[in-house]
Amino acid sequence: MRKISINPIYAFSDNYIWMLIDEKNKMACVVDPGDPKPVLKQLKKYNLSLDSILVTHHHYDHTGGLKSLKDETGCTIYGPNSKVSEIEFPMKDGDSLKILGLKFHVIEVPGHTLDHIAYYHAGEIPLLFCGDTLFAGGCGRVFEGTHSMMHKSLTKLSALPKNTQIYCAHEYTEANLRFAMQVEPNNAELNIRYDEVLALRAKNQITLPSTIDLERKTNPFLRCATKDLLNDLTMQGKLMSREPVQVFSVLRSWKDDFS
Repeated sequence: MRKISINPIYAFSDNYIWMLIDEKNKMACVVDPGDPKPVLKQLKKYNLSLDSILVTHHHYDHTGGLKSLKDETGCTIYGPNSKVSEIEFPMKDGDSLKILGLKFHVIEVPGHTLDHIAYYHAGEIPLLFCGDTLFAGGCGRVFEGTHSMMHKSLTKLSALPKNTQIYCAHEYTEANLRFAMQVEPNNAELNIRYDEVLALRAKNQITLPSTIDLERKTNPFLRCATKDLLNDLTMQGKLMSREPVQVFSVLRSWKDDFS
């Protein structure tokens, strides 16, 4: 089996472009390259050829580097069936593709955008590249879809194996957990995680990858049917309904206004 490493490339103020590297064959794949410059720099630094690009959705901070990288490297570009002209192979729910020897399954996860997809590798250590749908400690804003869509998408991802490694596209963890602490102030595992993240960010260290197991325990958007979260919302006078999608809607609207 090939040895594949996964490294973050920092872009803009808080984006992560994930680079998968086949070290033996000196080949790479990147996920959501909004900026081509740091990608090209890493390719040159480690003498890598860019084999392919995976795109999760059409927002420019995830797609802005596609044309330059295609022109420079001749790589193959996979992504959702959307308005992005550089995507050569449009992918839909249930499709699969092989990247650097790893088989990925495509999961449609609309909500943040209507075209959003995620890439899941069901290996010994499962991998998930989920763009702006599921974040460490949170989820993306609902720009194009509905709260019901986003809740359904997150429910899909939450059902993945608990050891799935989550590679999302932004360093939002500290802010997300600050909100989560408001929702569930008595969640002991959340309190521990928040302290750990504060320590990492104080040293400007990355807080990813996360895991599905950790998100189920500490991410309020994956806990909309849990007794403890419902009790905390009731105590704060925010629980209008125990229907999970309605709970999600309350949380997402609250987070949108949270500072």
